[in-house]
Amino acid sequence: METIARGTTLLASGIPANTQSTLNNASSNVHAAVDSIAGKVDAAISKAKPAIDRVAAVAHQAVDKAAGAAAPTADWLSEQGASLNATQKKLVENTCGYVSTNPMKSLGIALAAGFLISRMMR
Repeated sequence: METIARGTTLLASGIPANTQSTLNNASSNVHAAVDSIAGKVDAAISKAKPAIDRVAAVAHQAVDKAAGAAAPTADWLSEQGASLNATQKKLVENTCGYVSTNPMKSLGIALAAGFLISRMMR
């Protein structure tokens, strides 16, 4: 059986010539639209990049400034922490020594302090 196409030229792929032409035109139009959008995106990026760079620079300066202000404070706290630890150790040693030399007096002071604290808590 023979196929006869009237008024339509078939290409080797079996697709009518006018359909192939329409597909090629649509493909070209889509490609042009994508290129146009890509160009607009590139333009928007190039316009936004300086603003983003400025914001990043300002943020970097703020972080540097905060770090610069925090460093002396951290050093001071470190020094004070060491001083407070030394004072605490000395106070504990003195208290242990006093309790060892005056056990009954220490017990009386502890009982009185406990009684006063319990009265204040009520």
